[in-house]
Amino acid sequence: MTWEWDETLFAGAAEHYERGRLPYAPGLVPLLAGALPADGRGRLLDVGCGPGTVTVPLAALFHEAVGIDPDPGMIRAAERRATAAGAAARTRWVRLRAEELPAGLGVFDAVVFARSFHWTDRARVAGTVRAMLRPGAALVHLADLKGEPRVTGGSPYPAVPHEGITALVGRYLGPVRRAGRGLLPRGTPGDEARILAQAGFLGPERHVAPGGGMLERTADDVVAWTFSHSFATPHLFGSRRDSFEADLRGLLAEVSPAGRFAERAPGTEVFIWRNSGPV
Repeated sequence: MTWEWDETLFAGAAEHYERGRLPYAPGLVPLLAGALPADGRGRLLDVGCGPGTVTVPLAALFHEAVGIDPDPGMIRAAERRATAAGAAARTRWVRLRAEELPAGLGVFDAVVFARSFHWTDRARVAGTVRAMLRPGAALVHLADLKGEPRVTGGSPYPAVPHEGITALVGRYLGPVRRAGRGLLPRGTPGDEARILAQAGFLGPERHVAPGGGMLERTADDVVAWTFSHSFATPHLFGSRRDSFEADLRGLLAEVSPAGRFAERAPGTEVFIWRNSGPV
């Protein structure tokens, strides 16, 4: 079964995203400041920007940062984030699918995909984006560092019960991962390196920004984390949404009567590809 994007993929998730999602590694912005052509004069494009989690902190490194996302809730959240951070003058937000690029947005010195490339028609988007980049410009692919232990020793609180949450979601939505109106029986696709190399990018340069240590999370944080994901966006539960949330909170209360959890802030894996020249 081939999954196809639809506009409900993250419908209703934006309001939960900022509170629920774990932060990127604290050293990410300094790392990229040293690795990118980021002297305050260039332009950044963030594809699948979500609520501006990466766009806004990176905006200080560029003359202009443009974030695109197809979800209207994400665009509104990004605008609020930029205003709160005093970055509104440097940022621009466009409701747009990656497949609709270049959309007259111009030429860029760097493009970022932060947990978003796998949601696109990757070969098509990689080719389009490369044509929008100056020679030598960078494509940055960000992901949580894989394989890190979830050990939470030293905290008085238990770990977030991820396996229990996954099982509960499966009880309500079925055993196959949901994504918008479709299903992902094999999960999201991989093999980004082959696709980017075939599109003409050179690299990658791999960097790791270490995680930020142990975080204390509340039950509300964990509920928001759950609803912020494509596999458990609120609309997927339909009329059973309140019932699911009640069961989720019951599970969390069983694990931690105090309503507090420990979670290790993940490191961020950074892959930087360079545009080899004119397309």
